Amino acid sequence: MGCGIQRSIALILRGEFVDAFYMYPAIYPLITLLLLLVLNHFISFKYANKGIIILAILTVATIIVSYIIKMTTN
Repeated sequence: MGCGIQRSIALILRGEFVDAFYMYPAIYPLITLLLLLVLNHFISFKYANKGIIILAILTVATIIVSYIIKMTTN
């Protein structure tokens, strides 16, 4: 399920954002979740916990759905 995350990060670092999404669709919710976690560590936000929960669910759902799609289309 995590296959492609390293290549996706490498594509983002090269500026190939669309290709990074196709490589690993959960990369953008995952990056957003990690940024929120880091920011919340230093700056307290009012609804940070709710945002973290929503982003975590979105990230896990994206990983599972993309995995199922990849397994059924190959």
